[in-house]
Amino acid sequence: MSDPQKALRKYFGHDSFREGQEEVIASILSDRSTLAVFPTGGGKSLCYQLPALLFDELTLVVSPLIALMKDQVDSLVSKGIPAARLDSTLSADETSKLYQKLEENKIRLLYVAPERLANEKFRARLTKIPLALLAIDEAHCISEWGHNFRPDYLKLTRFSDELKVPRVLCLTATATRKVAEDICKHFEIQSQDHHQLTFYRANLDLVVTPIATHDRREHLLKKLKKSPIQPTIIYTTLQHGAESLAAFLKSKGLPVRPYHAGLRSKARSEIQEAFMSGEVPIICATIAFGMGIDKSDIRAIYHYNLPKSLENYTQEIGRAGRDGQQAHCELLACQDDLRTLANFTYGDTPQPDSLRSILRILLEQPGEFDISTYELSRSHDIRPLVINTLLTYLELEGFLKATSPFYSTYKISFTRDLEHLLNGFDPNRQSFLRKLFEAAKPGYKWLELNPEDAAVEIGESKEKIVKTIGYLEDLEDIAVKPSRVRQGYRLLKKPDDLPALTQRVIDLFQRRENSDLQRLQGVVAHALKPSCLYASLLDHFGEEMESCGHCSRCHGHAPPPNLPSSAPPRITNEDLTLIQNLVNLKQPGLRTPRALARFLCGMTSPATTYSWYLPDGARRKQRLISHDAYSLLELHPFESILEICEAQIIH
Repeated sequence: MSDPQKALRKYFGHDSFREGQEEVIASILSDRSTLAVFPTGGGKSLCYQLPALLFDELTLVVSPLIALMKDQVDSLVSKGIPAARLDSTLSADETSKLYQKLEENKIRLLYVAPERLANEKFRARLTKIPLALLAIDEAHCISEWGHNFRPDYLKLTRFSDELKVPRVLCLTATATRKVAEDICKHFEIQSQDHHQLTFYRANLDLVVTPIATHDRREHLLKKLKKSPIQPTIIYTTLQHGAESLAAFLKSKGLPVRPYHAGLRSKARSEIQEAFMSGEVPIICATIAFGMGIDKSDIRAIYHYNLPKSLENYTQEIGRAGRDGQQAHCELLACQDDLRTLANFTYGDTPQPDSLRSILRILLEQPGEFDISTYELSRSHDIRPLVINTLLTYLELEGFLKATSPFYSTYKISFTRDLEHLLNGFDPNRQSFLRKLFEAAKPGYKWLELNPEDAAVEIGESKEKIVKTIGYLEDLEDIAVKPSRVRQGYRLLKKPDDLPALTQRVIDLFQRRENSDLQRLQGVVAHALKPSCLYASLLDHFGEEMESCGHCSRCHGHAPPPNLPSSAPPRITNEDLTLIQNLVNLKQPGLRTPRALARFLCGMTSPATTYSWYLPDGARRKQRLISHDAYSLLELHPFESILEICEAQIIH
């Protein structure tokens, strides 16, 4: 089939394209790389799903969420379209069968996470499979100027060149003009192939309500009870905020459930399904909820707290009214939220000394080496995402090259008696297997085997041991639980000037911090805009509008000069004594003013998960965040806490 219109009717059941889709598909079918900036719910996925049916080769789709991949693949398969996903939930047998189908050209669309392309072995497999198209969803993650930069996305440009992909389709719902230019530059997309739809949605009524913290609950309750119960999402910043708000609304008789990343996977799935079915119409959620939610009749979106950026805000309100019917989007704007949001940003900025140390470690390695992001995170008190960002920049500057990840530990249990297992092998293999299992550390139900340690102990190669584990698992003679991922790297060159490189990296993370703080101020500026709210929002994305006629500003509700705020509680002498007692413990993770300030503001870090000894001679262990000073000053601005910490540590 070569006719897009026929494919649209046959596979998707539509007689006509939605706005923008036909132009994007035409660019792709003309062998040109393309950028599609469509608002949330604008039909981006069809722009690569349909061309995939017209090509003879594979379309590779990069998507950041496993749940989203699963939903899309299930939907495509139900339509008779040969699609698959490759992710960490697949067993070894399922992965093997998938690769066989790929080699036989029996799959048209393959969905993977961006991290999968960082795997050298996976890329080696792809070089043997002809690719027609690389589709990159959430493409704003490529740009360091984007609101949700992800380091593995930044490497996609290089990977597409390595794999000789003939055409690339980048898709996003939240690209500013600067981000769009950055994406086009990365993939050499011409201006005529940058297709952008308006972010204006006439059926969404935007309302900004300046309100004090202590008035928000009652205001929200009145709004929810004023209208019939209908599908509604209420966004909060913190997990405990979602929990407490849901509990309050439920106590007032409303059918509501909380949703956040701290819940178990099963619970999250159940809550999402209940919302989709209408069993639970109201969800109090962090931003963990919403990606991939295809529910057309959401009638209201409330931002109980300020969003972290206008890009996030636009994406979140875009989940309402996809059926074209009117929907209410209300932002409860309070200055107090800035403190919490800013603290998240400060918490992600690593200490300069930690960066210096980790750069020395990475760039003084032998030619081939491996690392554990988790171990580096713990030892240097840097969040894993920040370490991954650092590693990505070292790759892009040509210092390192990622090879392949591997598991450093396997937990093994026998599905049948060991002697019966050994009977199926010749004497030499039996001897090898006995030595291998004797090298494992016995546990209650599982043996714990470290292939690297076992290789030294029994005089065999690590590769042979790993292959043997996989072979026995395929035979179903053993059950295996791999753990402790390590990433392999190759050192390509050493820096000529390590101090200069270190300063560039320090400056990079400082720029990221400043950029995120500016985004927060952009949200406040939008909330205080005296003119049309839609015009303000569209201006952020490079569009122009006089007035929408239906937002709260157009209805005559003028903003106050400033958003309501409350003064933080007074810092007492008892507080200062508690802080000094914490300083006197001389914990390694709290040795700098910035680290201490983050701790007092309630920001977790790898260091706060360490155990520490109580200074009473009993040597009793406790988690550091159990200390009374943890989050003691969370209601205060970070900068003022930093000044106190500098004085306390110097004192």
